[in-house]
Amino acid sequence: MTNFPFLQLSNYIGLIATVVLTFNILLGMMLGTAYKKHNYWKRLPGRIKQFSILDLHNWTAYAALLLVLLHPILLLFDPATKFKLIDIIFPINAPHQKLFVAFGTLAMFAIIIVIITTQKVVKKKMSFRIWKNIHLISYGTAVLFIVHGIVLDPKLKDRPVDFLDIEKLVSEVCAILLIIATILRYKYHLQTRKVK
Repeated sequence: MTNFPFLQLSNYIGLIATVVLTFNILLGMMLGTAYKKHNYWKRLPGRIKQFSILDLHNWTAYAALLLVLLHPILLLFDPATKFKLIDIIFPINAPHQKLFVAFGTLAMFAIIIVIITTQKVVKKKMSFRIWKNIHLISYGTAVLFIVHGIVLDPKLKDRPVDFLDIEKLVSEVCAILLIIATILRYKYHLQTRKVK
């Protein structure tokens, strides 16, 4: 174990990024539904309902991006990890668990693409259909980042995954929430298509 706290701090930041990214995607799924017509929404206090779900979705996307970028950068300051910037950008050279690091790198690039294409300057140069298809990358981003969090060893050793470790359990709960939400969102989509 290293005397430098950066590896552990990177783990915590990655965990927070997973939770924020999951929350962001759940908000995004909500935006495509008629949630304001639902009885649960109507029963919420007025102070909560006055928050813009779209604004919250956008701000949590920026927070997730910041955390996803900070997560690997912290590794650069821990000499025991032996990570260099090239190992983060091009993980084929990563000193530890190359494949699992690659999942995180792909997730990082994917969230950057999603956020860039959401900017008004870029978004207005493409059709809604193209933008929507690019925006769907966020689902893959979440999958990659969650799998990265579950399979990568917190100490960057080649040990078997401890699926009952508290950090792994948080990622696993996020995965379960996203699976359930995706199924419910797909059912909603099918129901609205039948009504049309």
